[in-house]
Amino acid sequence: MKKPFNENSTLPEFPRDEVRTAIANGIKQAEEQKNMTQKPVQIKRKSKRKPLLYVASAAAAFSIMVGSAAYVSPTFASTLSQLPIVGSVFSNSGYLGLKQASEQGLTSTIGEKHTINGISVTIDEVLYDASNITVGLTIDSEKKLGDYYLGAGPNFTINGKNPKVSSGGYGEKVLSSTVRTGIARFEVKEDMPDSFEMGLTLEGKEGEKWEFSVPVKKITNTIDVPVNHQQQAEGIQLDVSKISLSPSGIALDYKASEKGTIDNSQVGASFIEFRITDQNGKEITSHSGGGEGHFDNGEWNFSSTKSFDPISSNVQKLMITPYLVIPSGGGGVHVDIAGVETKIPFNKPCVKEVKFQPFTVELPKQNK
Repeated sequence: MKKPFNENSTLPEFPRDEVRTAIANGIKQAEEQKNMTQKPVQIKRKSKRKPLLYVASAAAAFSIMVGSAAYVSPTFASTLSQLPIVGSVFSNSGYLGLKQASEQGLTSTIGEKHTINGISVTIDEVLYDASNITVGLTIDSEKKLGDYYLGAGPNFTINGKNPKVSSGGYGEKVLSSTVRTGIARFEVKEDMPDSFEMGLTLEGKEGEKWEFSVPVKKITNTIDVPVNHQQQAEGIQLDVSKISLSPSGIALDYKASEKGTIDNSQVGASFIEFRITDQNGKEITSHSGGGEGHFDNGEWNFSSTKSFDPISSNVQKLMITPYLVIPSGGGGVHVDIAGVETKIPFNKPCVKEVKFQPFTVELPKQNK
């Protein structure tokens, strides 16, 4: 039985090496079983060119980032504020995909805990799916904690190296003045490996630094559905390449381009979102997602993976409607190579509404 977050007993030292070995052995065993029944997965490699990264949350916050960083998502903060006090961070997150993945054993249970200055941070669970790496954590302190004591949440590394670019969200649920839970999301890029050693670093307001290293592996029970839909609207070229279906949700991959100038990335193509409904008109909850973009030969090119709730097995087709979410507020942070952060003020973009055409995707028999 899981112990309460605020139990005052003295816990034994966390057996980090034993837990990491057990997780690594489990991943190795799963890989061997997979290789007996499936062909190896080929990973698409993107250009080594470092793109200019933008991040836009569902709550219409906008930022531009270079390097590795994270931003606080109002969507996460709002959802996590409804968490119950007891239970698994994922199971009680308010996100159907996280709850379903956790209950089906698709997440990696970590349980690694470090304490600095009387503040304990525990990495509880990790899920690596087609669109995000999601980390559930708990914070238990001997003293009262201020709001967002850990700032914008953890940064992460891949096999000890910083990713070229990263974006994501972080939100906390305050359970008491000394205990809270948090969920961090890092969006998956095309050139990320299917398994790797993930490093996590969190920094407190008083200079504390919590560091973790855990093995993670992308879930394999995912169905890729080719879409290959293209359309033009008001100078925007949109290309939806595929959607991926898994117990943790729907991932929609797209690219969009639009002519512009290098000093203004806030063109319509940077604000694209999608509404998905099933054959009965029921809307599938969207969790938005950030993305990346670069300017080349007079044109802005953006790409992203948008995430949605999972769907039931009786869904036969999906109606997808692109639209623009033009932010009315927000901001961001720029992180240079040395890790120095500079706040980016919000400037309301001058973008007009665009009418896209909805399109239908027939789902394969495996999902029926």
